[in-house]
Amino acid sequence: MKYTLRQLQIFLEVARQQSISGAAQSLHMSQSAASEALQNLEHAYEIALFDRVSNKLTLNAVGQTVRKEAQSLLDHALSFEEVLQSHKEIGHIKVGASFTIGNHLATRYLAGYLDHYPDADVALEIANTPEIVARVLNYEVDIGMIEGEVQQRELELIPWRDDELVVFCAANHPLAAKRNLSTRDIKDAAWILREPDSGARLTFDKAMAGLLPHINVYMEFKHNEAIKNAVESGLGIGCLSRIVLERNFANGDLVPLELPRRNMRRTFYFALPRKRFPLESVQFWMDTCREVDA
Repeated sequence: MKYTLRQLQIFLEVARQQSISGAAQSLHMSQSAASEALQNLEHAYEIALFDRVSNKLTLNAVGQTVRKEAQSLLDHALSFEEVLQSHKEIGHIKVGASFTIGNHLATRYLAGYLDHYPDADVALEIANTPEIVARVLNYEVDIGMIEGEVQQRELELIPWRDDELVVFCAANHPLAAKRNLSTRDIKDAAWILREPDSGARLTFDKAMAGLLPHINVYMEFKHNEAIKNAVESGLGIGCLSRIVLERNFANGDLVPLELPRRNMRRTFYFALPRKRFPLESVQFWMDTCREVDA
C-alpha cells in the first residue's frame, strides 16, 4: 500500500479548501509538509488529482473519483478508531439545514440526540437549499436537511416529512376578510417571497405554473422573518411554510389565505453523498428526527 491515511486527509482538505495553504492551516501543519504529502501521493500512483490554475486547485476527473473513495475510507478509519478508543461512537456530527428547517425544526431534535450521545459536539449550519446541497457534496457537513427534491446524481435523497406552504397576509389587509383568492387576486397582489432557487420559492413557482408571468414579485428576502415582518407591515402578501407561521396564525397578527386548486405541498429530505461511509451518528440523527415528528 503506497498511500497513508494522513495523505488522504491532506488530499481531502485541499479539495475542500482548493488551496494547499488553506489546508495546511486547517490541519495545523506547514504548507511545505502539506504540499510534499500531496505530491508524494500523486507521484506514487503517477496521477494528477488537481488542475492547477493560478493560486487555485480544482479537482480534475480523476480527483473527483478518488475523492469519494478517499472520504469513505477515511470515515471508516475514524469510525474504527472511535470503536478502539471508547467501544462506541462519540456521536460528533455536523448538520446542514435549510432556513425553514434549521430555524424552526432542527433544534427540536437536539435533546433526544444528546441523551444518546451526551459527549457529542453537534454543529448546525443554516443556509438555503442550494448552499446546503453544495456543503453536503463538498463533505463540509455529515448530513443535510433540505426543502424539496434536488436533481443531483451524486446526492442521495431520503424522504423525511411532509410540509405545506401557506399564502398569508396581515390581519388588516383587504384580502384578510376574503380568505379565498381568485386568479385575479393572485395577479393583482404584491407578492413578498423567498429568493429564487430556495426550496420554498421552487414549490411556489411550481404551484403557480401558468400564472408566473403575471405575478408581481414586489420583494424577495432570504430570511423568513423578513418576509413575515414585511407582510405584517402591509407591504404585500407572502408564502411560507405552515411551520413558520403557526404562532402568527394563533396570535391573529397574520391570516392564512386559500388558493383553490393550487398544490402547495412538498417533502422535506435528508441529503447525503451517495458513496459516503454510513455513520452511526448520522443514522441516529435521522431516527431521532423521525421519532420526534411521529
